[in-house]
Amino acid sequence: MFDFLKDLDSDIREALLVQLRNLWTHTSTAIEGNTLTLGETAFVLEEGLAVSGKSLKDHEEVVGHAKAIDLVYDFIRRKSYLTEKDLFDLHKAVQTERIFDVYKPVGDWKVEPNSTVIVSGDDQIIFEYASPKDVPELMQSWLALFQNTCKEKTLNREEALTAYVFLHISFVRIHPFWDGNGRIARLIANVPLIKAGYPPIIIPKGRRQEYIEALSEYHIAVGTVTARSELLPDVDKLDRFKRFCAESWSDSIKLVDEAHKKQKERS
Repeated sequence: MFDFLKDLDSDIREALLVQLRNLWTHTSTAIEGNTLTLGETAFVLEEGLAVSGKSLKDHEEVVGHAKAIDLVYDFIRRKSYLTEKDLFDLHKAVQTERIFDVYKPVGDWKVEPNSTVIVSGDDQIIFEYASPKDVPELMQSWLALFQNTCKEKTLNREEALTAYVFLHISFVRIHPFWDGNGRIARLIANVPLIKAGYPPIIIPKGRRQEYIEALSEYHIAVGTVTARSELLPDVDKLDRFKRFCAESWSDSIKLVDEAHKKQKERS
């Protein structure tokens, strides 16, 4: 695990981890509407100071996401089984709600239905995610998929990409939390990649529409998931999303390549 850091001096290794944290946090929160730039995100995380004119919510989101990355890394180092509690801890990290609302639980599964509007051609479709009553059973299936995916330590690049795609889209398809599902999916689906020695896939904020369209294409093709249906039916219909994820991987791979180039120049 963390093999992409091998043979790097400690300062270059730490700098690379900071670069990945900043980019990962910036893009994942920006996809959800955060207005901080990459530079502002880095400033908030590295200096612990506020950016004038930006909301408290935006600041809290990036700090929470960076904390969630640390939780993911800690989990990988522990080599333990992923549990509901681990997912609840991630949810607590990425959520910024401070007012208790029984209908918006933080650190627990959703209690109300949630949906999204998918635009397909000239049609607008209300797509419903999994029913709250089905979430506990579905998430046990998802956790089993996660454990099965992560038990192999020697995933090649194609296998690691497939693992990311399966975990990401199945988590989003369930949408187990009232909010924060996308950010958590983009975090936790990277565990098998990092365990296999690869850097995380970081979805570019500039390709947000493509990302949503690729997810939506699969959602429409397979319909709403229930406790009685397959978690990942018709995997051949994931080709578009898989191509998109493969292309998105280039940003973090570029950072890793640049760090190793810097190391060679130093040596």
